Amino acid sequence: MAAAIELRPHAASAVAWTASLGAVTAAVLARRERISEASARGRLLSAQRSGALVAWRPLRDSPTLYTVSRAGLRAVGLHDRAPARVSAGSAAHAIACCEVAVALELLFAGSRVAGEPELRRSAARAASAPAPAPGAMAAALCSVALDGRAAPGMHRADLAVLRGGGAGRPLAVEVELSVKEPRRLLAICTAWARARHVAGVLYVVTASVRPAVERAVAAARAQERIALVELDELVALTAPSSANAVPSGA
Repeated sequence: MAAAIELRPHAASAVAWTASLGAVTAAVLARRERISEASARGRLLSAQRSGALVAWRPLRDSPTLYTVSRAGLRAVGLHDRAPARVSAGSAAHAIACCEVAVALELLFAGSRVAGEPELRRSAARAASAPAPAPGAMAAALCSVALDGRAAPGMHRADLAVLRGGGAGRPLAVEVELSVKEPRRLLAICTAWARARHVAGVLYVVTASVRPAVERAVAAARAQERIALVELDELVALTAPSSANAVPSGA
């Protein structure tokens, strides 16, 4: 049996946060902790050397992504989680999601942002639990049932903003970097418009994707339930100046 990993407090915190989102970069850890990117990278590299993190860089011109290894998950008490993986096809979305998560944490002070691993587990638990009444699947955190032949089944948000200690309704967050098939996008927006187990939905989009999402939101008559913001604008709202990032020990 492999020896248990022992992590310094800063590294343990970075590993636990990485596990909550699935994958993170040094830049977003720096922004979240208000430290220099070099210090953030040092924390992640320290955890990687211990075996708690795995580094991925499937896209040459994109930053390195870090995920938690199985040993790292055990080290932070998440024994029943499966390690996340990053591919060339998922890297850009993973980078955007962690950027959005940090921006939302900073904008919604005191809130926690749940990432794909937590939302996936919530959906799996809801799917396997006995349904006491119609619509019980709404108990899944930021998941909705899709109607119609164009897009049957369940759809899960990318992130969830949990406010008030998680007691209130969450804000579902969709991170859209590419245009979905119009009928599926309309089905998703229609489902979110009807969802009352979430406080609302925030679509974080690129400039090229925005028109398609706006059309779907309008067709679903979901303007009161779904808000849009461009990724660059959201990140810029919380981007610190270089003077605010101070060196910190790893």
